[in-house]
Amino acid sequence: MDERLRSRRTLLTPLGQELPRRPLIGVTMGRERSQRFFGLPLYIMNQTYVRELERRGALPVMIPLHMSEATLWGIFDQLDGLFLPGGEDIDPSHYGETRHELLGPVDRERDRTELLLTRWALAAGMPILGICRGVQLLNVAAGGTLYQDLTSQRPDLHKHDFYPPKYERFRISHAVQIEPDSRLARILGQIHEINSMHHQGIKELGHLLRVVAVAEDGLPEAVEVPELPFVLGVQWHPEELAKTDQHSADLFYHFVLAAASNWRAEVPPGWTDRVHQILARIRRRLAEEPLRAPDGDLPPTPGTDPATVAQL
Repeated sequence: MDERLRSRRTLLTPLGQELPRRPLIGVTMGRERSQRFFGLPLYIMNQTYVRELERRGALPVMIPLHMSEATLWGIFDQLDGLFLPGGEDIDPSHYGETRHELLGPVDRERDRTELLLTRWALAAGMPILGICRGVQLLNVAAGGTLYQDLTSQRPDLHKHDFYPPKYERFRISHAVQIEPDSRLARILGQIHEINSMHHQGIKELGHLLRVVAVAEDGLPEAVEVPELPFVLGVQWHPEELAKTDQHSADLFYHFVLAAASNWRAEVPPGWTDRVHQILARIRRRLAEEPLRAPDGDLPPTPGTDPATVAQL
């Protein structure tokens, strides 16, 4: 499918079937102080994400920060899908750790907003696509943990932080191996070359998630919720590759297509109650346990076995 989808009022499937409407996709935002407008507080987001979603047929809706929970729920209740973009590090208190000395900038208001929306989406079975920070946020929302700085905490790994301006955002950095029975493999194939711009990564896998792609050094690069129609997070930036790589463009298209489908009918019976129970246990654990040091004793990363599924 090409970007002519953005000029239609309906959505076409790969077989040419016309769906009645284009799906409403929520895109969370960041914030900064304006350098042009004398420190005026601004909501921000990389245009490439939003434009790529629109090219593939989505109706993107920007979700601002500082909204009440009731306001966020009112927005969420209208959505067909949730997109989690890249951005700052996630505050480690959300997964029970103290700050590592090499932790980057965090935004607890963005964390609050995205964790609320992601947990609501998981409970509803709503399609989710997370990119870079987005896959990390998905893992934390499901009770997982992160390496706060890969270079210092996992010196055995290869380099993953190929940041601009030294490196182009579309630079291919390494390949990932994808599980053949995964949703991701049906879109990208079993081997895919990717860009890489992150210094954090998945350490302990969240509940309900499955690692479906790993880097050559074994670091998890993508996760799915196998029981839901479409919940997928990738550690790389396919939006930067989509202009020249049809597979990367297809990742966005299949997400949009899933959001436009009757996904509510595909959610397993009792799913919402099950997720609420898991989230309640996560909240209790975080409230009751003291924060641990980032290099505290934890089980080995499930990413060394891509078939691992974390169950409560």
